[in-house]
Amino acid sequence: MRTLSVVDPTTAATLGGIAGLALGGLAMVAVRLSDRSSAADDPAPPDPPLPPGVGEVIAVLRSSGIVLDSSDRVVNNSPAAVAQGLVRGQELVHPELLHLARAVRRDGVIREAEMVLRKGLGDGRLVVAARVAPLRGDHVILLVEDRSKAARVEEIRRDFLANVSHELKTPVGGISLLAEAVLDAHDDPEAVARFAKRISVESTRLTRLVKEIVELSRLQGADVIKDPAIIDVGACARDAADRSRLLAEENRIELASAIDDGCEVWGDAELVTTAISNLIGNAIAYSDKGTRVGVKVRRGRPGVIEVSVTDQGLGIPADEQQRIFERFYRVDTARSRATGGTGLGLAIVKHVADNHGGNVSVWSEVGRGSTFTIELPAANAQATIEPPPAETAEPEPAGAAPSTDPPGAYAAGPVAEPAEPPPSAEAEERRAGSGPTVNA
Repeated sequence: MRTLSVVDPTTAATLGGIAGLALGGLAMVAVRLSDRSSAADDPAPPDPPLPPGVGEVIAVLRSSGIVLDSSDRVVNNSPAAVAQGLVRGQELVHPELLHLARAVRRDGVIREAEMVLRKGLGDGRLVVAARVAPLRGDHVILLVEDRSKAARVEEIRRDFLANVSHELKTPVGGISLLAEAVLDAHDDPEAVARFAKRISVESTRLTRLVKEIVELSRLQGADVIKDPAIIDVGACARDAADRSRLLAEENRIELASAIDDGCEVWGDAELVTTAISNLIGNAIAYSDKGTRVGVKVRRGRPGVIEVSVTDQGLGIPADEQQRIFERFYRVDTARSRATGGTGLGLAIVKHVADNHGGNVSVWSEVGRGSTFTIELPAANAQATIEPPPAETAEPEPAGAAPSTDPPGAYAAGPVAEPAEPPPSAEAEERRAGSGPTVNA
């Protein structure tokens, strides 16, 4: 028969205390779990609704309108906010705008700021003016206006003024120095005559620069021609060629033309003549002696008159072709100054084409030459302007090298298939030296 041992009273008390603590701990855990379950079952109080009319106003905004709630979540936004990349889902993308919104929510003070924000994943920048104001219930509204275009215009204006100042400073400074030289050499007739000739050159350059600046400003100030009339583009091309013929002869460059009859457009004859003259002068200035410059006027695709000026110069590098119509941009600065170029000729051509509802394009290949083409809407009211046809390459004969002729180059009349003149000593020397550089 077994006998139960007697437990020491101290040991029994200790065991009882441990059991009590364990039961108490379990009870506390149960209570906390119960509290959490109750909290999960009770939804958080919703943010107060937006003031009446806010959503309707934001929906019709042309600029970006964004409303954030108390947790910085986007609860309403205009379509422009998404298009400009300011909002993605319910998130405000740019931290600069988020910091501004939090500051307004914190103290209730309306804030305005101009910011430069990153645009997308690349290096693009978005210049914006932001105004942030508090709404009811910790909501804030952001009104963001895109000022990137205005910023670009201002930057172009500053660059233009800087370039004009620089371009004017050169001939004015030259004339001033030459005038001092004339005074110092008053007893040397030969030196006076030489300096006077240089003064005449610099004054001519200054006059031309001022004239082209005024002309370009006039063209930029008007989007369309004020009093258009039907003009004969062929007659404008002949007039432009006549103006440049003496310059071509001085440079031993053959100037040939092929002009179709009846190529008429609505516009300003003097402006069209100036544009064609600028293209011809540019081709002559940057071609080698003994080469040919061709001028062609023809009916292109239905409803379009084409004017093409082709040269056999050294060509324009592909990475420069997108910039040659910018004001004061030169591919070959040294040669441009030597020939008296201002860097405004092609910018004027582009604005003349734009103001006549047309466009100007360039084809060029280094070592072969360039073709500039102006397209203008034909005056015939019945003509329907068709888009440019897709370029389709004609099949080449077996074993033949692929053709790289520019579109429309040397196509008709005396300009057709010019014989390549033997390269001049000057051209060979330049090709062997600094490589092909052609100013546009």
